[in-house]
Formats: sequence, C-alpha cells, structure tokens
Amino acid sequence: MDRTFLIIGAVAAFIGVGVGAFGAHALRGRLSPEMLAVFETGVRYQMYHALAILVAAIAVSHIDGRLVRIAGWLFTSGIVLFSGSLYALALSGISMLGAVTPLGGLAFLAGWACLIIAAIGHPPDV
Repeated sequence: MDRTFLIIGAVAAFIGVGVGAFGAHALRGRLSPEMLAVFETGVRYQMYHALAILVAAIAVSHIDGRLVRIAGWLFTSGIVLFSGSLYALALSGISMLGAVTPLGGLAFLAGWACLIIAAIGHPPDV
C-alpha cells in the first residue's frame, strides 16, 4: 500500500465531506440553485476521485506501480482542477474559471485510462 496516496485520498475525502456540509448548510440560501448544483458537482467528483486515490493506494502494490502512481497523481490533479474550479466558479461567479474545469476532467479520464492499462497488462492472480 502506498502511504502517500492513502494520505492524499483520506485528506481529499475529509475535505470533500467538510466542503459538502458547508455547501448544504451555509450556501443553500446564498447561491442560486444553478450555482449550488455546480458546487455539488464539484463535491461529488471530489469524493469519487478521493476513493479512486484510495484504490490507487491499494493497487500500487498489486499491479504495475508506475501506471498506478501516475493514475493517483492524475486523480489528485483532477480534484484540484475540476472540483477546485467548480467551487471557485460557484462562490465567485467568475465564469472564466469554468475554462479550467475540462482540464480536470481530462486528468480524471487519463487517470482511469492508466488504471485500465495497468490492469490489462497485469496477469491475473491464480
């Protein structure tokens, strides 16, 4: 198990729960329904990919460590870019921040592709 990704994944999930609670309680009356939905999308994808980082932490010792480590860093980058830009967009209303979001989405996709390639290239345990 990779301690770095275990820590990053756990911290990302911890922050995701906190940010989600903040959005649900503190922002509900302050943001428009559309911006609240944007914020909630950021939280949802942060939580999905916090779990993906935890999967990478476990998988790194079982299959091609290089590709799995790359996937873990791509998921981490994706959280910062995708979720971070959505949080900033929802809170600030600066629509130009939405231009960063697809970069985070690409990082997520690349991370999943790395896990797929690592899994395909690894012979099954017997």
